[in-house]
Amino acid sequence: MSKNTERMYDFADVLDVDVASSVPPGSSVLISGPAMTGKEALVFDILANGVCDSEGAVVVTTGDRAGDVINDIESRATGVAGHQLGIIDCRGDSGDVSDDHSGAYVHHVGSPSDLTGMGVGITNSFERIQDAGLDRGRLALTSLSTMLTFADEQTVFKFCHVLSQRLDAAGFLGFFTIDSSAHDDRTLQIITQAFDGLVEIRETDDTREARVKGLRPDPSEWVKL
Repeated sequence: MSKNTERMYDFADVLDVDVASSVPPGSSVLISGPAMTGKEALVFDILANGVCDSEGAVVVTTGDRAGDVINDIESRATGVAGHQLGIIDCRGDSGDVSDDHSGAYVHHVGSPSDLTGMGVGITNSFERIQDAGLDRGRLALTSLSTMLTFADEQTVFKFCHVLSQRLDAAGFLGFFTIDSSAHDDRTLQIITQAFDGLVEIRETDDTREARVKGLRPDPSEWVKL
């Protein structure tokens, strides 16, 4: 996929590798690692990093309620404006839309299996951010592993591919988390193909490390998280 190379995204303040300082708009990145290795914390730090730079932030959550997600971002980035945030809450609440959480846009989806409902919420969030005059934003989907308990890997792959096209059209940056210890190699290989880049997380001797693959010909070095 051809990416726009103007106005690169920079999240090197969060992940200290060179490639993180120049990521093309429209890129989608998979964050993969075993359970309890800080994948969600990393992705929220990356979103908050953008919010502090007046970018929008969209979160598709399959585990935490919308209010908790908003509080999580606000705890990382001071002065967050409601129009910067869009939350798609897939925990199984009603399908109505509200904007009563600190001014943020919140869209409720009945289940992580409702990919159409997720898509509607994501599209509405992107449009709301752009209507507010913001031309840059970051999306996080946590987690693909939950979605894979409701749908097979080919269905989830197609959804990620379509979402990657939406990110490309909007010029936004996307991050998706997956628990690598919950899936076999075949599933991981299929899902990884939907993304432009991969952040691998590992834990050695009680130290968490990450590296970036795919965004450049060679992988980055391992860095501490």
